[in-house]
Amino acid sequence: MGDSSEAAVQPRGRRAAWISLALVLVLVVAGLITWALRPAAPAASAPTVTATPVPTPTPTPTPTPTPTGYPANTASYDAATLPQVNVFAVIPELPVDDDAYGDFTGEHAVARGIGAPVFADPTTQPVAYLPSEFPYDGTTVPVVQKEENWVKVLLVGRQATPSHGNSAQVTGWLRTQDVELAPDDTVVEVSISARTVDIVRAGVTERVATDFAWGTPDTPTPVGRAFIMTTAVVPEFWYTRGHPIVYLSVQSPTLDGFGGADVAITAFHYHDERSGPISNGCIRLDSAAIDRLAQLPLGTPVVIRA
Repeated sequence: MGDSSEAAVQPRGRRAAWISLALVLVLVVAGLITWALRPAAPAASAPTVTATPVPTPTPTPTPTPTPTGYPANTASYDAATLPQVNVFAVIPELPVDDDAYGDFTGEHAVARGIGAPVFADPTTQPVAYLPSEFPYDGTTVPVVQKEENWVKVLLVGRQATPSHGNSAQVTGWLRTQDVELAPDDTVVEVSISARTVDIVRAGVTERVATDFAWGTPDTPTPVGRAFIMTTAVVPEFWYTRGHPIVYLSVQSPTLDGFGGADVAITAFHYHDERSGPISNGCIRLDSAAIDRLAQLPLGTPVVIRA
């Protein structure tokens, strides 16, 4: 009995061992398959590099040069060959003022030496000369435009008489090298419609008249900008009652001459009759007003408005 039992047990033990071994092999194979099929580890991410923008330098603007206007002219001219600018002169080449109510620069000019050449256009040759002295004055002239090498000024005289052309206020260009410049902060403002005459100095207004006489429709008072040419007492003009006459640079727009003279100068003066449009173009004032205006220096700007 013993032999048969041992024989029976041995085969059963071997089968169990083989089964255990087979199971181990299955588990090993399964582990290998599982390891082989595991998901791949994610690749390491490359570091993100943020580029720092390089600022574009702001270009430095090129400075705009200050305009100097017309170029300098250093040529020499013989005054004897040029017509003289004075109250009696009629010089067709002189331009009429193209900005009758324009501003003044606050300076006046006087020619150096015996006189300064006058140019209608700074790019051409002179058409006249402004003397530094003249018996009837008109040699201190207000500046209406200023450049580095040139000044534009108002002048006495005319481009033409009314019967032959335009007799309005004339202008011209002077080289700065030929003149002495000085400040002038005063202007006379006349309003015909408001019946007022004001002296404005450094922005401060002094009213010197609230009524006056002015030109008739046939002999109107010229309007626009002008300047005080000269101031004189003329006893022969009885109507002034011995008060000064303040003569302006501008002349009548309708009269070639007046009182036997070949000029027709507009002026401020005293008259007993001094209200309304009754004059030959002059502005008639009372004694206080005319005496006050007579104190102003030659070359003082004047603006007359309708």
